[in-house]
This record gives sequence, structure tokens and C-alpha cells, in this order.
Amino acid sequence: MQHPHNTHEPVIFLPAVSPCGLVLRVAILLMLHSLNGCEETDRQPAAISPSVKWADRVSQSRGTTVQLAMWDGDASINQWMRESVRSSLREHYGIELKFSGLRGHQLVSRLMSDLEANRVTGDLDLVWINGETFYQLRKINALAGPFTELLPNARLIDWQDPFISQDFQQPVDGFECPWGTVQMTIIYNESTVAIPPRTLKELEDWIRQHPGRFTFDCSFTGMTFLKSLLLQFSEAPEAFATTLNESEWDRCSNALWSWIRKLRPHLWREGRVFPDDVAQLHHLLNSGEVDFSMSNNDGEVDNKIRQGILPPAARAYVPDWGTIRNTHYLGIPVNAPNRNAAMLVINHLISPAAQLEKMNPSIWGDGTVLDLDLLSAEWQQKFRGIPGRERAPSRTELRKHALMEPNAEVMIRIHEGFRREILESPQ
Repeated sequence: MQHPHNTHEPVIFLPAVSPCGLVLRVAILLMLHSLNGCEETDRQPAAISPSVKWADRVSQSRGTTVQLAMWDGDASINQWMRESVRSSLREHYGIELKFSGLRGHQLVSRLMSDLEANRVTGDLDLVWINGETFYQLRKINALAGPFTELLPNARLIDWQDPFISQDFQQPVDGFECPWGTVQMTIIYNESTVAIPPRTLKELEDWIRQHPGRFTFDCSFTGMTFLKSLLLQFSEAPEAFATTLNESEWDRCSNALWSWIRKLRPHLWREGRVFPDDVAQLHHLLNSGEVDFSMSNNDGEVDNKIRQGILPPAARAYVPDWGTIRNTHYLGIPVNAPNRNAAMLVINHLISPAAQLEKMNPSIWGDGTVLDLDLLSAEWQQKFRGIPGRERAPSRTELRKHALMEPNAEVMIRIHEGFRREILESPQ
């Protein structure tokens, strides 16, 4: 793909890369962005006027189209978005919702290229983001806002929850709206693993005693797993909070790479390759090649068993060292052509009706961002009446072992370090 930066500079070609190498592409683009003199302070975020009445936004949006860039790696989520959500938006607002399968670094690359080419009107109205993507888009002022306080349903959000009000230690500041919460779980096959490892030492011993039966993917889920391990090597986890402590990063990341290297010969395919994404890892568990998978959605195990993607004996748990609790968000690109309608879509997705629907394990199993105490008694009863999960601990139990996402730069560095220290390093 080629992206001219302006009419006076040569076109730069960037090769296609696998999910494990996408971060390198964005690093190149960030470097070029800096070399072109477009520092983050040069371009201010596009404000969304608070003076427009909500009723006017509704009337102006009727008959328009919203293009949503989203992760499209889950069939049940895709189905819900393309059928239930799209149908509701069409019926209530006359909005047509369309989808683009862009995520993470792909999205950053697209929007950065738009900014470098001075594209005032882009192709995307709405983006599903969090963490490192939010950090990168804010760094180049690629998001419009603030806008969350303008959404009628935002008053129902549990803004007091630090897992919601902060995204990878960054205050959201109205530039993205939370719409779902999850916590990472380890998934194992109960028919082959009677007692799953609870401590890091138990996991090491299990991997050595069962060569080839454990691995992790080299995309978002696997790197989140590595983040939880990184925090275990630190005596001061706060060093990975708002400001990254370089000496602590060097010490703990070296310990992490060393941990992987010593176990690498005992991993699936002797650690010569890693699954590209969690979908491939699920397939390996279902086919019996490995005994473990993992998920950033604590409700996914029930969902995937129903779909036949995971074996009936799959179970989810959180080890004693804890796992990352994460919230995902919706943002509006700075050059979105249809901001009003994008705001309507977001407001719908954080409505009690939509939040309740996607929380059902048979649909998604995604956690709600709403404060149930702010809902009517009728809605509270509906939320508390959602069918229980059968193969994962309750969210209350999981939260006891929840780890706060570290600084967004940690995820970027883990991607880079894993590529450099593991993927590109001979065993």
C-alpha cells in the first residue's frame, strides 16, 4: 500500500506484514511523521460543538451512513453487530451502519496517512479502540473530542471505576467512550488438565512436564498475557503506571525474555513459531494440539463452546498472579465525515438495552460499563437476571485478581521486544 505524505515528497512503500510485525510498520510511520515536522503539538484535536441540541443531531443523522472500523475476528460479535445493532439503528434513527475490518496498528497507519495527506474528510466515522491504539491516536491528535459528556446515556456509565475511566493509565478525557469491560482468562481442557497451574512456578513446571502442549499467540491476547507476567517480575508495579520507569523496564523485560527463552524449547513446535492470533490458538486447543488457550473476554469460553470453536471440556480461570482487566472504547476520527451520526451510534451502544443484549453469554458475554445503581429497578432486575456463566468464574471473583493495564508504551515495547528478542532471535 502506498501513502503519499504530500505532493512534493516521494511515495514510500511499506511492505505487508503479519500481525506479529504490525507494530514495526507503525513505528516507521511515527518516525516519518516526526521527520516531516508534524509534531503532536502542531495539530489540535477537532472539537465537537456542545451547543448543538441532541434532537438536532438525531434529525441531521437520519438517512446517513456510519462507517465503523472494528476488530472482526469473532463471528458471534460480527453477527450481533451486523444484524441486531444495524437493524436497531436503521429502525430508530434511519442510520445505515457499515463495517471495515481495521484494528490496532492498521487503524493508526490509516489515520496517520490521512493526516499526512491533509485529508480533511476521511473514510471512517467511528473506531473501536483501546490502550496502545488510543495512546497512538491521541499522540498524533487523530481523534475528535471531547464528546462523551454530550451523550445522553453517558450519565449511566460507572465513571468511578478506574478500570473504565482510565485506558492503559490514560484518562479518557472525553475522547473515547467505554462500551465494554473484560478480564483476561486462561482457558484449559479439563479432560487433559485435571488441576491447572495457579502460580508462575507451577506453570513453568507444567510446561516442562508436558512439552509441546502450551503456547501463546503473538497478537493482542498473547502480548497481554506477557504483560501480566512482566508485572510479576517487578517489585514496584507502579513503575509501569503513568510514567514508564526505564531502569525498571529494562530489568523486568530482560527477565521476561529470559523466562520465555528457557521455556521456549518446551512450547508448541519447540517455540519456533507462535500462533498469529487467538483464533488460531483456540483452533489448536479444539484440535487437541495444545491443552491451553486464553482470551481477553472472560465470558468467551461459554460462547465459543456453543459455536464449536472450543471443546466442551474447556474451562476458564485466572491464576493467582492475576490477569489484566481491560475496557474497550469507541472513538471518532478527527476527519470523520459524519460525527453526529457516529455519536448516535455510540449512545445506542451504551444504552441499557444494547448493554444488556451483548452481556448475554450466548451473544457476546461482554461486561457492562454501566453503573447498575443508576438504572431503574426494572433494568437492574434484567441485568441481574442474565443467564449465569457455566464454565468461567463470576466477574466478582475474577476482579479479586484483576491487574490494572500498565502504561500504553509497555504494550508497544512488548510487541517490539518480542519480535526482536524472540521471533528474530535464534534459539
